[in-house]
Amino acid sequence: MSTIEYVKNFIKDPNIASITPTSQKGVREVCRKMDLNKKVVIVEYGPATGVFTNYLLKRITPDSMIIAIELNENFVGYLKENVKDPRLKVHHDSAENIIDIVRGYGLEKVDYVISGIPFSLLDEDTREDIVKRTSHMIKKGGKFLLYQTFFQKDEHLKVHLEDYFSKANDQYFFRNVPPLRLYEAIKQR
Repeated sequence: MSTIEYVKNFIKDPNIASITPTSQKGVREVCRKMDLNKKVVIVEYGPATGVFTNYLLKRITPDSMIIAIELNENFVGYLKENVKDPRLKVHHDSAENIIDIVRGYGLEKVDYVISGIPFSLLDEDTREDIVKRTSHMIKKGGKFLLYQTFFQKDEHLKVHLEDYFSKANDQYFFRNVPPLRLYEAIKQR
């Protein structure tokens, strides 16, 4: 069902970068970089139909939380209707507003931020702003984990990650349609 929902929204929304959800192998590859055996707060940018969300909800502790920030109103409705878990907080908003959204829960920092929003479709200032604000909200030792289409150029994302995080790695992941470029930015200070 989520593939049908993706296709319907891909046609209408120019901010969606893929016609299909991320594969389960892609989801596992991104999520293996998180320690889910303890209480965590995860922010998810662009959860769409909840492929990552559902995977994480099955693995996080009962006292953990996922704050999903989705710009597409149809996907927000889909998540609210189809994912019934009190640990999930869905917001119809932009990733640029992470600070206000997170602080609205009485939190100062989060453990992880994962993102599938297409940075290549954003203007330069918005890209940098989102990375900067994200870095500000991640705890020391936390990570910003991103999955992008494989043709992502360094100037779309990696250069900004290197400016705001202590360490920024990337790798290609071909067991997905389309193939992915995965980023792991670590906050060490």
